[in-house]
Amino acid sequence: MFEVLVFMFENYFANHAQPDSEVLTIELSAAGFAQSDIYGAVSWFDEMKTMLHQPATVYAHQDTATRMFADIELKKINTESISFILFLQQAKVINDVERDLIIDRAMALKQEHIQIEEMRWITMIALWNAGREKDYLFVEDAIFNPRGLTIH
Repeated sequence: MFEVLVFMFENYFANHAQPDSEVLTIELSAAGFAQSDIYGAVSWFDEMKTMLHQPATVYAHQDTATRMFADIELKKINTESISFILFLQQAKVINDVERDLIIDRAMALKQEHIQIEEMRWITMIALWNAGREKDYLFVEDAIFNPRGLTIH
């Protein structure tokens, strides 16, 4: 399913193309993806869009609070990925609500473990779909720059 998400993002959503679900399903099937992966990816995107359009949660004490990860999250998401998300939050690239959205979308993937590459892609997809293209570019630099992040 993760490969379908990346394919959808690179070929449709990053170009602001929003084909309807039926057309998208046909095209993804023609590209060789399994139906179960296609339906899972489309559902994953739809759930993310729904979450993005809900009223933002206001966290009390957000400047002094610490996010405690549940055991199930720690088993699925590796330490490097958690560190990446916390780095983005400390750098003010993402806020508490976006952090929790990214973690939710990572947990929604069917794979047993989430590595740093998947977490970076999930973050890029979430930022792009939230209309945060500028911040998306920061994360894209983190993914594709072989020398690491370029801090200006």
